Amino acid sequence: MPRALPAIKAALFVLALLPLGRLLGAGVFGWFGGLGANPIELITRSTGTWTLVCLCASLAVTPLRRATGLNWLVRLRRMIGLFAFFYAVLHLGTYVWFDQWFDLRAIVSDVIKRPFITVGFAAFVLMLPLAVTSTDAMVRRLGRRWGQLHKLVYLVAVAAVLHYWWHKSGKNDYSEVGWYAAAVVLMLGWRVFDRLRVRSQARSQAQARG
Repeated sequence: MPRALPAIKAALFVLALLPLGRLLGAGVFGWFGGLGANPIELITRSTGTWTLVCLCASLAVTPLRRATGLNWLVRLRRMIGLFAFFYAVLHLGTYVWFDQWFDLRAIVSDVIKRPFITVGFAAFVLMLPLAVTSTDAMVRRLGRRWGQLHKLVYLVAVAAVLHYWWHKSGKNDYSEVGWYAAAVVLMLGWRVFDRLRVRSQARSQAQARG
């Protein structure tokens, strides 16, 4: 583990807050051209995008660690995952507050009738237990079950991409979401391949001993 890990974590923390800082600067001070003609749409799109970016980054930690041998990378995964949840809260909060003005009936109707809202809401619900159990105390308390529970992140990532994909289908614009879909498929595919490789090696070793 490098001695610079605390500095790396601090830099990552600041970097992960930059999208929020940009939104605040645009909204409060009019920086970067302000929030545009439709600020609610801009905030919703930005927070949703950064939720997906953080999810993809958290999924990339294990393949990068295996490829580079930098085992300390795993120490960054919790922070990245919590920032994914943070931006998901802002994303949902923008929809509930500024788009629907806390109209529970309208929100429930949206969740039921609009598939991309349904999938997005499901992704957020799946993120809740991951965020709640992110502490060291919960890791110790759950033991092996913690790892099994946190495999939900795979479903969250797929649901988040599907949420974005359905949203873009209304505009027939898949250029950006296609990159996120490819990234998630690649990282989940790598996990399947790695699992099969490990099982194959274990089977070969067992046969050799036999």
